[in-house]
Amino acid sequence: MWIVRLALRRPYTFVVAALLIAILGTIAILRTPTDVLPDIDIPVVSVIWTYRGLPADEIANRITTPFERGVTTTVSQIEHIESQSLADAGIIKVFLHPGARVEAAVAQITAMSQTILRQLPPGITPPMVIQYNASSVPILQLGLGGKGLSEQALYDLGANFIRTRLATVQGASVQQPLGGKPRQVMVDLDPRALFARGVSPAEVSAALNAQNLILPAGLVKIGDREYPVSLNSSPDAVQALNDLPIKRQGDATVFVRDVAHVRDGAAVQTNVVRQDGTPGALLSIVRSGGASTLDIVNRVKAQLPRILATLPPQLDIRLLLDQSVFVRAAIQSLLKEALLAAVLIGGMILLFLGSWRTTLVVWISIPLSILVSTICLYLLGQTINVMTLGGLSLAIGILVDDAAVEVENIHRNLAQGKPILRAVLDGAQQVAVPAFVSSLAICIVFVPVVFLGGSAKYLFQPLAMAVRCRSRTRR
Repeated sequence: MWIVRLALRRPYTFVVAALLIAILGTIAILRTPTDVLPDIDIPVVSVIWTYRGLPADEIANRITTPFERGVTTTVSQIEHIESQSLADAGIIKVFLHPGARVEAAVAQITAMSQTILRQLPPGITPPMVIQYNASSVPILQLGLGGKGLSEQALYDLGANFIRTRLATVQGASVQQPLGGKPRQVMVDLDPRALFARGVSPAEVSAALNAQNLILPAGLVKIGDREYPVSLNSSPDAVQALNDLPIKRQGDATVFVRDVAHVRDGAAVQTNVVRQDGTPGALLSIVRSGGASTLDIVNRVKAQLPRILATLPPQLDIRLLLDQSVFVRAAIQSLLKEALLAAVLIGGMILLFLGSWRTTLVVWISIPLSILVSTICLYLLGQTINVMTLGGLSLAIGILVDDAAVEVENIHRNLAQGKPILRAVLDGAQQVAVPAFVSSLAICIVFVPVVFLGGSAKYLFQPLAMAVRCRSRTRR
């Protein structure tokens, strides 16, 4: 009751407080990241080893198993490890205990992987270490297509032009395109010619590696000038690789063109994308950091016309997936529910009580309460997502019920002939205990959510938090 008495004694203080809530709530809404789902903070680090030509069982015995043993002795806070050995690749997922520092685990895994390289098959490259986040799902997918553009051209445009330009968008992480054919210099061996000339594939590979080098040679000083010396033996054209010698047999020299054909081709295609029945490519954009989904999508859409202006006119880019649609729908649903609640409760009060001032008070209290809840969520580090918006939608109905009960009780005291100040105090005091008990009951319903674990914890705790913030605001 103390807050009611204080409001009656200091009305202008509460007017200023309402203005501050409106300002701070607006700032909180603008600064709070917006996403489809809450951040699911599962501490997982993924390690991807690649070694071309090695079968799955060899990947498991020579790469995956030694790496797992090394990780368990050098990385702390490991809960369990999952691995999958495929042809040419090994994928290891290191699950950490809740609350573990993922950044420290990434540093430890990176350092250990550099140390274990000497024990792995020769020529293997360091692995790709990725911090995995279950909420890092594509928020935008672009389909690339176009008449007259080959799969290799589509992949090249997506990887080397569109992807590099979109990488500058704040908060956006652009993945490598799916589909298409990555450009690659291919050496097509002729088995019959190899057998006839007594040349092995290893000799062809050794000849190409030995004669396709770029070596620094430094500078040469002649008089008062210095000139750079170039010993670049890498051919300027792909076709020139066919003229490299492999070995000498008697008086004859075996060249690459005698046993193989070097061409500007593409790697073996492992995935295919079709757009309207024609070959295409798929470019996925993932949210990174604490950026807002709506902001990222808007920035990408604003950047696309400028990117298309520099690309071939026949290139067709389509938006195949847009997660911001669901976020906007949830926000519009909340606003629609708040507007509908305000209209219904205002119409009811105006119809039965005949007081436009009371109706105005109720209309002001609904958006103010939502803004207070938004400020609380911002301070708690939550995002505006489907779960928090669902909690606020649920709390609006509770707010409307309390507003109707308290306003009606105040008017009942006024009808008894009491002065307006006494009627407000008595009306608020008479419903204070029931309102407190109902708020406490609502909070008790959401207490079990605190004890949830895993993904359910990160999904449902923001919803319960939104309802509890709304209940505290009501009290």
